[in-house]
Amino acid sequence: MKHNSVDDKNVVIIPPEDGSLKRFIPEKKFSIKNTFAGLSYPNYRLWFWGQMISLFGSWMQSTAFAFFIFQLTKSPAYLGYVGFASGVPAWIFSFYGGVAADRFNRRNILYATQTAMMIMAFVLAILTFLDVIKAWHLLIFAFFSGIANAFDAPTRHAFVNELVDKEDLVNAIALNSTMFNTATAVGPALGGITYALFGPAWCFTINGFTFLAVLFNLHKMKLREVKHSHQGASVFREVADAVNYIRTNNIIRGILIITAMLSMFGMGLVTLFPAWAVDILHGDSTTNGFLQSARGLGAVVFALIIATVNKYIDRGKYLMFSVVTLPIIIFLFSFNRSLLLSLIL
Repeated sequence: MKHNSVDDKNVVIIPPEDGSLKRFIPEKKFSIKNTFAGLSYPNYRLWFWGQMISLFGSWMQSTAFAFFIFQLTKSPAYLGYVGFASGVPAWIFSFYGGVAADRFNRRNILYATQTAMMIMAFVLAILTFLDVIKAWHLLIFAFFSGIANAFDAPTRHAFVNELVDKEDLVNAIALNSTMFNTATAVGPALGGITYALFGPAWCFTINGFTFLAVLFNLHKMKLREVKHSHQGASVFREVADAVNYIRTNNIIRGILIITAMLSMFGMGLVTLFPAWAVDILHGDSTTNGFLQSARGLGAVVFALIIATVNKYIDRGKYLMFSVVTLPIIIFLFSFNRSLLLSLIL
């Protein structure tokens, strides 16, 4: 017998004792446990909360650092120089950072990168407290921070694989994204307020101490043994293979070109936020912090929207929509002189 009211794709057939057939649609219940499945793993909980604390500190420092540069130099161009000093080594060494994350013990890499960034934060704080900081110090700091991030970022992403089972990996990655976006939305505002009340040195100091949360939690983790292959092709060969793959794959190459263009011509606006906050909006470090946090809040809201309608949109069309929309938003932003409109845009 055919039952038109039942979708055959969701039907399970069970032969009962009497020989007849029962057809039913399995009940799917929403559970809050499924939403936070990754946090059921002790190692991932340690990683999640340690990273959350550290990211708040990192965004506080990043926001304060940019405003401090402008305060020292009074030059919007110098903001670009510092961005270049950190971006170029991050781009160059990220290839090697990815290979290192595949070949070597990831916890040890994170020990090294997190410790290096903690030391740099404390050195920056000491120089600022002593009032001996110079603009060229900030260029050097940006350069070495870029190198550290080139190895830290890919290792952090890969490290999640060691903390949860395969079936909960997607959930853990989603929680990671939520953690990062939350810190992006809140951390800059905290940095701007702290800067206004206590000065930049305290932002750098607080960030230095937040790295201890990650280092302590890394030490507490009881990780299963993961074999990393140190054999095979050389690092240079693997990097060359990756570049060749990008060159021959039209889709990947296209996405990377679009991303590079958006970053090169679109993200410069973010770099100039301190100058915009002071020269255009006549604000202070708090204004700069709110501008940075508004960008993070927008990322959180839009990520939730995309997650909701993801099944109903064409991702290619969405990407092109973003490419077209960003220049329009930047154009509108450049002509406005209102803090409220700046935050909205």
